[in-house]
Amino acid sequence: MKLKEGLILTGINNIYSVYSEKSIFLCEIKGKVLKGLDNVYNPLAAGDKVKFSVDLITDTKGMIVERIERKNEFSRWNNKRKSPQTIAANIDYLICVASAGNPPFRPRFIDRVLVMAQENLNVLIVLNKSDLGIDENIKKRMEDYKRMGYNYITCSAETGENIDTLKKMISGSISAFVGQSGVGKSTLLNVLYPGHELKTGAVSIKHDRGRHTTNYSRLIFEGSGGFIDTPGIREIEIFGIKQNDLGFHFREFSDYSVTCRFQPCRHKNEPDCGVIKAVNEGFIHPDRYESYLRILAGLEYNGAV
Repeated sequence: MKLKEGLILTGINNIYSVYSEKSIFLCEIKGKVLKGLDNVYNPLAAGDKVKFSVDLITDTKGMIVERIERKNEFSRWNNKRKSPQTIAANIDYLICVASAGNPPFRPRFIDRVLVMAQENLNVLIVLNKSDLGIDENIKKRMEDYKRMGYNYITCSAETGENIDTLKKMISGSISAFVGQSGVGKSTLLNVLYPGHELKTGAVSIKHDRGRHTTNYSRLIFEGSGGFIDTPGIREIEIFGIKQNDLGFHFREFSDYSVTCRFQPCRHKNEPDCGVIKAVNEGFIHPDRYESYLRILAGLEYNGAV
């Protein structure tokens, strides 16, 4: 039987919507397990390319037999299932959406996204809700990201500030939007891509955090590109990184880690550590270093070598 190639739009309970030749097929994984992918939370994610056979009777259903090699992915550790969970695959941009306020700006979430982003992923940090005002400390933090080589843009889905600029930046690409609940991700997408009517929700006054309005990742085509809307993520738990390698995922450490007396160095309490010296002298943002220490503590707790 001749196999078709298709693109995963969504996947729920082993039922995947696969786009191929201008049609959508509802497919299951043949045997429920793809070869070599039995130790992951979800073997397929929005954006994955697959090979599948079509049911000759219905002509709308099929069986997925292979996942085509990914060019990149964005994943996190699913603590409940104790396995990696892919949020999106084969994307041109990873859009990390943060909020200037309501809920508060949380740079440590951004830091974790940057750690888990692969080197072949283009990350764009979007600071939404600029209409609420941007604190000077937030401005300094955003400029620090820019100094490290990360692109960022401030915008407002409420007033339309920089929406056209953002749209031009990602036009024609497949972009995955990730962020914590309440940062205005779905509202932003509704403004960027009107007509899709994505669900939006209010921020909890009691807890100052958002409520989930998206339950699963889904790829939606728009013009010559498209976007992947993802569920709000409360926290990103780091996995697949060794303790001694974590520093390599903090770009600003590289100029100073070469001067550490000990190689490798965890930049925690070692004497003559170039990174610690750079923090003390103001060359590395202290909050970024705090993010590093917290992630390192998590790796130590989980037994990462």
